[in-house]
Amino acid sequence: MDDLIDCKKQSYDTNSFTEHQILDQCKTKRTENFFKFGEGSTLNNRSHTGDELQSFDVFGKHLTTSDPFQNYDGKDTCDKPYTYDICGKGFSHNSNLQNHIRTHSGDKPYKCDVCCKGFSHNSNLQIHIRIHTGDKPYTCDICGKRFSENGSLQRHIRTHTGDTPYKCDICGKGFSVNGNLQNHISIHTGDTPYTCNICGNRFSRNHSLQRHIRTHTVDKPYKCDVCGKGFSQNGNLQRHIRTHTGDTPYKCHICGKGFSQNVNLQIHIRRHTGDKPYKCDVCGKGFSENGNLQRHIKIHTGDKPHK
Repeated sequence: MDDLIDCKKQSYDTNSFTEHQILDQCKTKRTENFFKFGEGSTLNNRSHTGDELQSFDVFGKHLTTSDPFQNYDGKDTCDKPYTYDICGKGFSHNSNLQNHIRTHSGDKPYKCDVCCKGFSHNSNLQIHIRIHTGDKPYTCDICGKRFSENGSLQRHIRTHTGDTPYKCDICGKGFSVNGNLQNHISIHTGDTPYTCNICGNRFSRNHSLQRHIRTHTVDKPYKCDVCGKGFSQNGNLQRHIRTHTGDTPYKCHICGKGFSQNVNLQIHIRRHTGDKPYKCDVCGKGFSENGNLQRHIKIHTGDKPHK
């Protein structure tokens, strides 16, 4: 037998052993330590005693060998042996399956000690706790802005790089955030499953509905620590804070000018490129800003709101 490498794994029940061995979590060759099973196991210490195993079932594959893994190729269903019967999705580890099941059941066993909010995954709870502690361990190397989760940092970095990895399959338009792509797709499909119970307005995304509802309730949970002003959306609060700090994190890659809001940067960039995406349906004239288009349309309609 080839020299063996001890991965330091010491004891398993049968299921944990087969998962560990077949999925090659330790990235080593087999060792005698792998065969330390619990009392009563059908495989208990047989590799030490030399007792021959007549047969062995590994994730549905029936093996007849003294070494149950000798002829096992580690492919097929063993890559993701844990499958959920309802949706058919497979997982490489049982713990991942259990996490997935909670997306169906709605179970939220992980509770925040501060506000009692529940989460289906412990990792999401840990991210949430940072809202209370103010911990922001992820820092942008470009502008120094800090974030409580890595995903938010990665999305922010794309505001500097202009990267738009999420592409619309219908028109090819790119987006820096997947959520914005999903909102855009609804323009093509017309799908608006989320309805406001107060005014009947419909939305393609639930978070858009929740933001809209706060326009009815006047709920403004996001408060500025400097002046106390409240906002219905966290994004609006962050933009407001920059009026106090003077921070301009959105930089033009052509001339270097900075802006406090990404939307203003995009308008500015169009002055360099000459892009005029807002078109008049009546005469076809193009504009770099939607506000300019709306003012132009009044020339055709004769609308004069300011008399």
